[in-house]
Amino acid sequence: MKLFVILGAINALIAVACGAFGAHALEGQLSAHYLEIWETAVRYQFYHALGLIAIGILIQVTGAPFLAAAGWLMLIGIIFFTGSLMILAFTGISILGAITPIGGVMFIVSWLLVIIGIAKV
Repeated sequence: MKLFVILGAINALIAVACGAFGAHALEGQLSAHYLEIWETAVRYQFYHALGLIAIGILIQVTGAPFLAAAGWLMLIGIIFFTGSLMILAFTGISILGAITPIGGVMFIVSWLLVIIGIAKV
């Protein structure tokens, strides 16, 4: 599905921009602990942006619509995981750390669905 390639590219763009922002604008503004949290968020957003692109290509190549569920979960995982970590880095609101694992579980399930989806082809 072309949509996942586009969503992946958008997320890669955002990840690169946020990485540059973190390296240039946030250094000295955030403690080392929160800067590390920011960097983790950016890294995982980029990994899963590439995952979305791969899913989009796999859907187009294999025609396996089952993979669409993996793409949606991966996108939601980016929002929950990356979003909660970025907000945590800026605000220090520790309760946001409870949302992060939900995104992590969505990442795991999305990759599991990729495995299952490709195995069924």
